[in-house]
Parts: sequence; structure tokens; C-alpha cells
Amino acid sequence: MNSELLELFLDSFPSILIPGLTCTIPLTAAAFFFAMIIAAAAAMSQYAHVPVITQLCRFYIWVFRGTPLLVQLFVVFYGLPKVGLRLEAFPAAVITFSLNEGAYCAETVRAALEAVPAGQLEAGYCSGMSYLQTMRRIILPQAMRTAFPPLSNSLIAMVKDTSLVANITVVEMFRATQQINARVYEPLLLYMEVGLIYLLFSTVLTWLQRWGEKKLGAYENRGV
Repeated sequence: MNSELLELFLDSFPSILIPGLTCTIPLTAAAFFFAMIIAAAAAMSQYAHVPVITQLCRFYIWVFRGTPLLVQLFVVFYGLPKVGLRLEAFPAAVITFSLNEGAYCAETVRAALEAVPAGQLEAGYCSGMSYLQTMRRIILPQAMRTAFPPLSNSLIAMVKDTSLVANITVVEMFRATQQINARVYEPLLLYMEVGLIYLLFSTVLTWLQRWGEKKLGAYENRGV
């Protein structure tokens, strides 16, 4: 790497990293938070076998798992204004990612719930707890230990998928890189640089995932 490229790398690094810290990470955190709420609600509804709600949840999961995320972003940001619902780019991205990720995580949580022995639910009823109390105190804590690794993988994947929101004008890391490249035209250096930053974020999350799995394993070994 010659001196000019090195200087460009050093100058552009904060210009790419800052949008990552101020946009990519907040977008991922907000979308994953709402996705987990959606996923838990959809999974618990299916686990309870409520006929109408179960069918609605399955339809929602079918639609969002069966269509590309980029198409969903375009429908929400560019399509909804045609019916009078106009959203700013960042809220549109949060809503779309929440709905998309919620559909995938709902299946993960549902599978984890079904992995808990059925006798646990019956034991909760016998002790006088309601369905929601049994789920919160007995079923969900056990299910989340099973669901933690795949949910963590979904979070890491979401960090990388946020690059798609550059297509709806959200200035996150990838969009910032495109803007810099439009001025200096060094695509190899700049896109490798943003890839390095994505790798850095993913590595940190991977370390946190391993730490969380060790903690959950320690609790399980102690019988907690």
C-alpha cells in the first residue's frame, strides 16, 4: 500500500466507523429489540395453539421469510407513500428489519419452546400458575437457553444486512463508503475497509455470544 492509499485509509476510517456507531449499531439494536418482542409473541401464540392467531402468525412468517429483505425495504419506504403512509428512512428501516427478523426468530423461539418437555407446562398449571405465569417463570427461561445461539447468529447476520438500507438513503457505514468512493474512486480499498469494520463488529458480537453461552452453560450445570 503506497502512501496515498494509506493516507486515504486512515482519513476515511473514522468517516466510515462513525456512521457505524451512530447508525448501524442503533439500527441493529432497535430492530432486534422489536424483532424479539414480535418473535416471542408469535412463538407463544403458536405454542398455545390458538386457531385464528396461529394462522395469522403463520401467514406473517410465510410472507416475510418468503420475500427478499430488499424488496420489503422498497415496499415500506418507496411503496407505502403511494397509499398515504410516508416514513423517514431510518424508521422505515427499523420497522422492516423488525418484521423480517421477527419472522425468522419466531420460528427459532417456537422450536425452542417445543423442545421443553410438555410436563413442565402441566406442572405449572398444577402449582396454580396461569399460562402466562408458567411461560414466564418456567418455559421461557429453559427455551431461551436453547434459542440463544441461533438468535445470536441472527443478530450477527442483521449487522451485516443493515448494508441494504443504503438503498433507501440511510447513511450507515456502507452508504458512507459509497459517498467517499464517489469522490475518490478507490473501490477496492474502501469496500475492503468497510468490510473490515463489519468484521470487527461481528467479531465483538461473536465474543459476546461465546461469553453468554458459557454463562448459560454454567447456570445449567448448577441446575439453575
